[in-house]
Amino acid sequence: MLGQWNSAVTSYYVLIGAAALLLVVGLVMVLSSSSVESLDKNGTPYAVFLNQAQFALIGLPILIVLSRMPVRIFKRFAWPVLGAAILFQLLVFVPHVGTGVGGNQNWVRIGGINAQPSEAIKLALAVWLGAVLARKLPLLHQWRHALVPAVPVAGLALGVILAGHDLGTAMVLLLLVAGALFVAGVPLRMFGLAALLAIGMTALLTVTSKNRMHRILDWVSAECDVQSSCYQTLHGGYGLASGGWGGLGLGESREKWSYLPAAHNDFIFAILGEELGLIGTLLVLALFGLLAFAMIRIIRRHPDPFVQITTGAILCWIIGQALVNIAVVIGLAPVIGVPLPLVSAGGSALVMTMAALGVLIAFARSEPGAAEALAARPSVVRRSLAVIGRSRG
Repeated sequence: MLGQWNSAVTSYYVLIGAAALLLVVGLVMVLSSSSVESLDKNGTPYAVFLNQAQFALIGLPILIVLSRMPVRIFKRFAWPVLGAAILFQLLVFVPHVGTGVGGNQNWVRIGGINAQPSEAIKLALAVWLGAVLARKLPLLHQWRHALVPAVPVAGLALGVILAGHDLGTAMVLLLLVAGALFVAGVPLRMFGLAALLAIGMTALLTVTSKNRMHRILDWVSAECDVQSSCYQTLHGGYGLASGGWGGLGLGESREKWSYLPAAHNDFIFAILGEELGLIGTLLVLALFGLLAFAMIRIIRRHPDPFVQITTGAILCWIIGQALVNIAVVIGLAPVIGVPLPLVSAGGSALVMTMAALGVLIAFARSEPGAAEALAARPSVVRRSLAVIGRSRG
């Protein structure tokens, strides 16, 4: 068993297995958590689920294509892809194209399809940081080389997102940048200054927004209005608490009957806990843990600094966002508005997370010994034909 975990293809199979299970859990929970409101608004309980399944089918070929790409292709197109992603984000400010949801101007509507450009920036910035920092690796102990061009360009990407008032996505982007810089080996003293700047910027953005200030004050207050500001957090807690060890049963949630806002996206973890209980929530946490294990393994085993840095950035994006989402649901953080990767409803987030996993699978395929091990194993088709041939014989 230990030998299998030390195999050259362990990262490859763990990534595929954990991601596939999370995707299946997500689709099932989106169907369950959205069915009541979907029936009320659309006349069918399957509307939101079918939309999510459609985006999963869009993301699957993207994942497969990216997983077969050579690493050098990602390096070559890092700059133009990031530039295109930032230009795409700027479309949210174009009249009749950009739209706002929940006070955030972070959506683009083209041809009847809503897209969230900030999701594309996450992956583009992760790959770009890997390409730039890997090239400057011997010089990163110097301030000017550690900061330029990584910090100004990341700041530009962050700025166009913050201009749309999307603080949740901006916080995830900060985690992504920090992960890339840490894996690249930027001295820790520089992180101290960066942390102070990030805290100061977050505080400034908070105090200049009545909505954000209200959320944080309500979160720390012992007398929060449970009929208004704390309503969502309170009902999220109700869902988790009523699930117990084994849950009420799949489809049996009470909170999804229009008691819990955003039950199928930002607070889907509460519905999961209510229907599948503590066992279900621990399963989801374990699957994210396996994703983190596979990414850390790629960082430790891969010889290419570009792969290491990009993987570190994606690790902090996906796992960091999952932890932030869960912290919000269980009340350890104020309501921020970030989805649970691969699980929450949301087409743009799902497609780009699947794309990021495709990049990681390509990295896992290029680990030392992985390509040879995969080539030596018979394909599923060949194994199936062999079984059929034996059965006929």
